[in-house]
Amino acid sequence: MRVLGIETSCDETGIAVYSTEEGLLAHRVHSQISVHAVYGGVVPELASRDHVRYLRPLVDETCQAAGLSLHEIDAVSYTAGPGLLGALLVGATFAKTLALSLGIPALGVHHMEGHLLAPLMETPDLPMPFVALLVSGGHTQLVLVRHVGGYELLGTTLDDAAGEAFDKTAKLLELGYPGGPKISLLAEQGDASRFPFTRPMTDRPGCDFSFSGLKTQVLTEARRLAADKALDIQTKADLAASFQLAVVETLVFKCRRALKQTQAKAIVMSGGVSANRLLRQSLKALEMDDIFVAYPAPEFCTDNGAMIAFCGAKRLARGQVDESLEIKIRPRWPLAELPGVF
Repeated sequence: MRVLGIETSCDETGIAVYSTEEGLLAHRVHSQISVHAVYGGVVPELASRDHVRYLRPLVDETCQAAGLSLHEIDAVSYTAGPGLLGALLVGATFAKTLALSLGIPALGVHHMEGHLLAPLMETPDLPMPFVALLVSGGHTQLVLVRHVGGYELLGTTLDDAAGEAFDKTAKLLELGYPGGPKISLLAEQGDASRFPFTRPMTDRPGCDFSFSGLKTQVLTEARRLAADKALDIQTKADLAASFQLAVVETLVFKCRRALKQTQAKAIVMSGGVSANRLLRQSLKALEMDDIFVAYPAPEFCTDNGAMIAFCGAKRLARGQVDESLEIKIRPRWPLAELPGVF
């Protein structure tokens, strides 16, 4: 079965073709960074318009790269939520219209399940159950995966997601958008021990996260330094490094707690923040405790069509399809409400 995956939940248009027999055949991603950079964040209306502009050309380009015509596609999988309402509508409408015109099934899938399953594309023998760290601009969650389709939420963020905290911190340090990569790049030149920021909620039981207070600590320190005319580029680098280390150590601490709580012997990490080099290195250190660690290649960390095609293929293979032509999207969609099919 060849599945066309369509991802339009936020500010990247992702298209892919995945074959259940041959694996990933081709994928393309169009980033909207240049569209939103001038505003310092994603503008939903502009995101929707950009998806409209690039969807069809990217589909044609991806199919050509896969050596297929549209008529050789067996099903269409698209992101039905969570995400920006307008952006989701664009992708869902396009996907269901295309499927109808080709006479093939369509299936709306969960964006975060796509991220959660992305490591399985490269590590199909991942031992289950495993703990998944989903860490992105909009989500920071720890999930116990008993089997594909069987998830238990262990912890989530109570305020800012880790990626959101990175973006907001970059903005207050005047580093520009997107903040995550800019913070990480600047942090390489900084002294992470200069500012002893707290590791939020590590002194409390459970696996929930909170990064709003950490972001406020950076803001307070930056304002104090600016008032003293001491906020030079090296100081910004030290702030970035100290902030990044606090976030990473907090995430890894909670991962260790989740593994101990569940007795799972494997952990996967996915989502945009999982491309962070320090976080990947720190999580990899869990292997010294005989924990199997996996995360996707950097190109599959950010939003992409490959994970949506792969996730859709898993559910389509078990007979799950959209039962009507109605366009149904869910901008807010708890992972726990996903139907189990395995």
